[in-house]
Amino acid sequence: MGEIKTGDVVGRVSYGCDVYFKVIEIFPGNDGQDCARLKGLDMRLFATSRLDDLYKFEPAQVAAYWHNCMTSNHEHMKRVFQRRQQEHVQRLNRAADSVDRIESFDVPGSVLHIDGDGDYLDLCMTTYRQLGIPAGGYRIAEDKQVQEVGQLLRKHRPDILVLTGHDGFAKGTRDFSDLKNYHNSPYFVESVKTARQYEKSRDDLIIFAGACQSHYEALLNAGANFASSPRRVLIHAFDPVFVVEKVAYTSIYDPISLKDIIAGTITGFAGIGGLETRGKYRLGVPKSPY
Repeated sequence: MGEIKTGDVVGRVSYGCDVYFKVIEIFPGNDGQDCARLKGLDMRLFATSRLDDLYKFEPAQVAAYWHNCMTSNHEHMKRVFQRRQQEHVQRLNRAADSVDRIESFDVPGSVLHIDGDGDYLDLCMTTYRQLGIPAGGYRIAEDKQVQEVGQLLRKHRPDILVLTGHDGFAKGTRDFSDLKNYHNSPYFVESVKTARQYEKSRDDLIIFAGACQSHYEALLNAGANFASSPRRVLIHAFDPVFVVEKVAYTSIYDPISLKDIIAGTITGFAGIGGLETRGKYRLGVPKSPY
């Protein structure tokens, strides 16, 4: 198998190698055994493990894994565009009688995405562009986001704010209500509170916050519209994007169906939840020829 080093893609043998991780640091453990700090390849999870519990995946296995991830993402995007086409006709019918004679234009909600992981941020920004969502993105460590979110909100004045990265709870945790048992949930909570000082209304600024196994209740209580993770499960790197897409392309006239928005994510109701929220999309007619 070869020596495991920083940058390798591995799985935890004791967990059946159920999640693909990248090794981001190797350090000596308290018992004298070498340990690794890990981040999920496509799951927003931090973890630590002894090196002797890690299996190093071959490049072909990693390539096949990414292929499956991208295929799943592509299928989600196909469903998004099919849904949009249906909704577009409905909006034109509401805006004008002669649908076939009027050209329209879209003004979707804008996004400020702050992510603790640069790799995930790049994936999300690419997907925003593919989905036609105006977005600004910043890679900021989870514990530093609270210091930056206020000025970035004032700079971008977005309709939607995403605060995410990695999270998880301490191994052996039994009290899931105690915020102290989570790696980054306390930082996400403080960042949401700071964002709500900038804009109190949940209708004027829509907030998605959290990552894998985050303290769902605390994030909603702090002021988030949508958060992870109700069942303390892992969430996918693209889950925030698919929540944002539904918000950005649902009309300002319409409340968003919680069932529809969460069913449209990869993880579903175990990983994502939220509150009733209105959309941020505006239809424009007619489209100028210039």
